[in-house]
Formats: sequence, structure tokens, C-alpha cells
Amino acid sequence: MTRPTLPPRFPATPDQINAQVRAFYARVRQDAVLGPVFGKHVTNWPTHEDKIVAFWRNAILYERSYDGNPQRVHIERPDVRPEMFAHWLDLFEEVATQTLPPETATPWVALARRIGVGMRAGVQSARQPKDAPPLLR
Repeated sequence: MTRPTLPPRFPATPDQINAQVRAFYARVRQDAVLGPVFGKHVTNWPTHEDKIVAFWRNAILYERSYDGNPQRVHIERPDVRPEMFAHWLDLFEEVATQTLPPETATPWVALARRIGVGMRAGVQSARQPKDAPPLLR
């Protein structure tokens, strides 16, 4: 039995996803906060960008080409700090509004922000001392 084909989460094409990811990471590489962290961990930018394109194509277009665990990857890198996610998301939004039409940029940024909240919380929780009470913000 085959799975039903779902419509995209919001209007977006594979070309738009590719363009957004590539434009975003071009900005990340130049960013004073994020650039050094990504530069330390990403040795092959085209491969990294292809993996992130697959992530977003899965999240937006419901393709099943992404295989990864972004939460684990971020937790395993001690130089990725929870407070960096707000900056990452602001930069993502800035690039999206410059790269994409509003009917694509607006819902994509909203989705990225929802994912970012979870990523930040996961990183923050993983960095808490074992017996510390959970942070609820």
C-alpha cells in the first residue's frame, strides 16, 4: 500500500527551498555570531546545505528524503548555546523575507520559529546540571 500524497504545508517549491537554504547559509558564513560556530563544524558546505534542504523539503513538502536528528547534533556541540537560536531565527527571517514571496516566507518563518523553540529548549535542557529543576521558559 502506498502512502497518500499530502499537499505542501504552505505554498513552496523545491527551487524556493533550495534558494532560501543557500542564501541563508551564505549569510551564516558571514555572520559574526553564527559564522565561527558553523565554520568549526561544517567542513563541506554543499553537503550540509543539501541535508538542510532535505530537512525542509520533508517539513514543508512532506518528502521523505531527510535522515537525521538535528536536536542531537546541536546538543553534541557545546559551542552551540541556547541563546544563539533567537539570532539564528532572526537571520533566517531576514533572508526569507528578502528571498521569498510573503505567502511562502511568513508561514515558513513561523514553522522555523516553532522548531527553534523546541531546539533551544532541548539544548538548554541538555546543558542543565543533572539534578537541577527544569527551565520552563
